[in-house]
Amino acid sequence: MTSNETSSKNGGFTLIEVMIVVLIISILSAIAIPAYRDYVIRAKITEAISGLSARQTRMEQCYQDNHTYAPATPCKACAKETTENFEFTCAADASTFTLTATGRNTMDGFIYTVDQSDAKSTTGAPAGWGTNSTCWVTKKGGVC
Repeated sequence: MTSNETSSKNGGFTLIEVMIVVLIISILSAIAIPAYRDYVIRAKITEAISGLSARQTRMEQCYQDNHTYAPATPCKACAKETTENFEFTCAADASTFTLTATGRNTMDGFIYTVDQSDAKSTTGAPAGWGTNSTCWVTKKGGVC
């Protein structure tokens, strides 16, 4: 066996092969990381939707018991509450209410509302998500 035969049989990667692998990993990362980030945001949106729905139910129960949505009623259904991702607030008088979930921390920019007539809207959202005056946006592009 000559020295040329020995050196050509060494296992290893050429620079081109390594560059191709790095390129493939870069492309996959450019696609996967933003998709994962959007998935995490969509999961956190459910906190706002479920929180508003639960508070809406409490407001309706309070109205059934007291015949008013006014915040001074004994049921305290209109209390301000803060969670990790949203701040829930309420504006109410005797015959109307509006519940609002305002995003905070990683959800900053999202604003969801619902009122006594079950009119849902997304009045604020980060760039790319879009708003909608007739529903709660749950996906990019204003999709409900």
